[in-house]
Amino acid sequence: MKILLNEKNVEIGGTSTLDDVRRSHKADADIMIVNGFPAGPDHTLHEGDSVALIRRGEAVGEEELEALMSARHTPGVHRKLKGSFVGIAGAGGLGSHVAMALARIGVGRILIVDMDVVEPSNLNRQLYKIDQIGEPKVEALADNLRDANPYVRIDIRNEEITAGNCVEIFRECDLVIEAFDTPKAKADLINTILSGLPEMRVVAGSGLAGYGSSNTIRTERLGRLYICGDRQSEAGEGSGLMAPRVMITAGHQANQAVRILLGEDNVE
Repeated sequence: MKILLNEKNVEIGGTSTLDDVRRSHKADADIMIVNGFPAGPDHTLHEGDSVALIRRGEAVGEEELEALMSARHTPGVHRKLKGSFVGIAGAGGLGSHVAMALARIGVGRILIVDMDVVEPSNLNRQLYKIDQIGEPKVEALADNLRDANPYVRIDIRNEEITAGNCVEIFRECDLVIEAFDTPKAKADLINTILSGLPEMRVVAGSGLAGYGSSNTIRTERLGRLYICGDRQSEAGEGSGLMAPRVMITAGHQANQAVRILLGEDNVE
């Protein structure tokens, strides 16, 4: 029978166990994953199983590295995500963390658009480092994403997003992540994208300030718009933007984006 071994088609015996394959193909492997889950050596393999054999701490070539990075995804997920294209409007707290989550999960192409530079005040919640202060955010973030996953195509545009150019910028994307700071900028982008690109879906953030309960952050759907956050808390005196709730909301956005890309439009 045939299995997928480290992303390569391999013919094995009809009643092989995981240990049989390990001994014949990678005897020194000490991490074994079948269909996205760790498995023991006596696990019986079946036609079409996806198997990853990993030697702890081993450096491997580019092709095998990409396969092993995606080994914990269930079969078929990596292939679908690799063919996807996500646009991110804004590279601050939300945008930088959404981008990293999508890069790690293997979304094949990511477009990041922002005109700001990294400031010291960004470091409390945004995915940048001290030695990147002063760099354009899109360039610094692209470097960080490539460090995490060099097999994702990162496109960047260091420019302001306006109602006049956002349709052109994001036209080719499968969906758009809204990651702006101000309510007006959010509303302008969302309204323009939804009206100018009739098939496009937008995953937005609203209500993530302070350190209130994580359980108030949720994802809601309004047609082609998905809103992540508590939809109430705003940044202000005594209620700043802090890493935990920003990252939780970004996680909601990234997860909803993945669900959409994999054909799950609902939010339940």
